Amino acid sequence: MNAPRFALVIATTVAVATVAVGSAPAYAKSGGKVVRASSACSSGVIKVKAKNDDGRIEAEAEVDTNRNGQVWSVTLLDNGVAVWRGKRTTHAPSGSFSVEKRIANRAGTDVVSVRATRGSKTCSTQVSL
Repeated sequence: MNAPRFALVIATTVAVATVAVGSAPAYAKSGGKVVRASSACSSGVIKVKAKNDDGRIEAEAEVDTNRNGQVWSVTLLDNGVAVWRGKRTTHAPSGSFSVEKRIANRAGTDVVSVRATRGSKTCSTQVSL
């Protein structure tokens, strides 16, 4: 095979491999897919995102009310068991906050939920993985 033709074959092979790899869905290292949920909350939204990662669960909760300075009591739960509690304050520029935690991966299906309370207002949402 002559050099220009060989170079064309190599370039085509690399291009096809790049397209095949680039079009794969986004998964965590462990092969776990990211699951997300959101619900209306006060003047904004509450979100939860979770994925399996190296035998644990990466969980992220976010409250976005578009109002700065609001203090919320937040609980992150796995199968109804509180795995983290704390207070968070919405901040500029978006009037939001987020909480990221790695939690134990319990046997069976995990239901990861977040509950945020401010005064008499309680917001929550959940995902299953």
